Amino acid sequence: MDSTVRTGTELLWSALGGDPALVDRVEYGGVSGLLPARLPVMDLARATVAACSLAAVEHAGLPGPVRVDDGAVATAFVSERHLRVDGRAPVNFAPLSRFWRAADGWVRTHANYPHHKAALLTALGVPDSVEAVAAAVSGRKAVEVETAVYAAGGLAVALRTPEEWAAGEQGREVAARPLLTRERLDEAAPRARGGRPLRVLDLTRVIAGPVATRTLALLGADVLRIDPPGNPELPDQHADTDVGKRTAALDLGRASDRRTFDELLDSADVLVTGYRPGALDRFDLERPGLVTARLSAWGDYGPWGGRRGFDSLVQVATGIAAVEGSAAEPGALPAQALDHGTGYLLAAAVLRSLTEQRTEGGSRLVRLALAQTGHWLTHSLPRYEPERYLVETEGPLGRLRHAVSPVSYEGGPAGWTRAPGLPGADAPKWPGA
Repeated sequence: MDSTVRTGTELLWSALGGDPALVDRVEYGGVSGLLPARLPVMDLARATVAACSLAAVEHAGLPGPVRVDDGAVATAFVSERHLRVDGRAPVNFAPLSRFWRAADGWVRTHANYPHHKAALLTALGVPDSVEAVAAAVSGRKAVEVETAVYAAGGLAVALRTPEEWAAGEQGREVAARPLLTRERLDEAAPRARGGRPLRVLDLTRVIAGPVATRTLALLGADVLRIDPPGNPELPDQHADTDVGKRTAALDLGRASDRRTFDELLDSADVLVTGYRPGALDRFDLERPGLVTARLSAWGDYGPWGGRRGFDSLVQVATGIAAVEGSAAEPGALPAQALDHGTGYLLAAAVLRSLTEQRTEGGSRLVRLALAQTGHWLTHSLPRYEPERYLVETEGPLGRLRHAVSPVSYEGGPAGWTRAPGLPGADAPKWPGA
């Protein structure tokens, strides 16, 4: 594969603070043309998996090489669609999780979880019916729906163009920050493991966080996922992303469960959280020597810093849905690529932090956001732009725009020396004859 395939891996490995020379270990292969989109989705998918695999062999002290198969990558990025439970296909989006036409545009809602569905219906003042929600949304402006639903504790986002997102305060905040942040918080020694497996405490929800911890479990970590007793993960999401893990239920508001959780955290090596910023602050999750990874939808800054969010909503707010859609209706990426990509990147950041911690010590904090990954997709990865491969030529037929030749080599021609002439206008003889 050419250098543009390698570019994404190089960019991510640099953001992770890795040795640039290690990128040479990565070998790419497999079928091409997967996850087609206007944005370079396959490049994002390939690069995040490559960076995660590279971080894994670095942490394990293996020589490599790292092999990245596009078929495996593309399939994993839609793993939730391929899932079957006793032959039954999964439910990935509930009926009220969809686009709705508003009075001045479009709104996308997320109502997969029962409490989010209830908040949506309360905000709109309608019964549980697609027709009722459609009617309520159609009579309001998109941003009004967004504001009302979020105020009620639900999730709805008005469709924005890339320009509208970039001009807004949250868009400016996202653009001003790096793809991810990695911090050394103190001089504490790493957690003593004594030969036992890496212990990862998983406090995440659909999809990015669970993909990260699923990957760490694949690599040998003992992953224990904790959910509230009354709000477990959705069954199909659990079946897809909790492979390799153990799961438990704890109510951190109950004293006995809180003591159990604190004991688990005291003996953990890694903590991964995926709840909205600030939601877990009251539980005092800091421990010396711990590697903590925090994932959010919009980032823990700006006016949207405390908002809940999911991949589908981030696509709508940041302009991705507008880019992938048409004048008639919004579109979507061919996969929940922000979720899956951020998941592999999060796992890579954890592994890199553990690798550095072995020699440098220090408690570690890494932070990622789906909106940051979306910004990286739309602004950092090379995109196919036909204009780069078109030229204009003056000739007897007028000004022509045409494609450059794909035949290219060192010392070869830069282009044709003759423009097309009028049909039959040349003498039927060789020059100089």
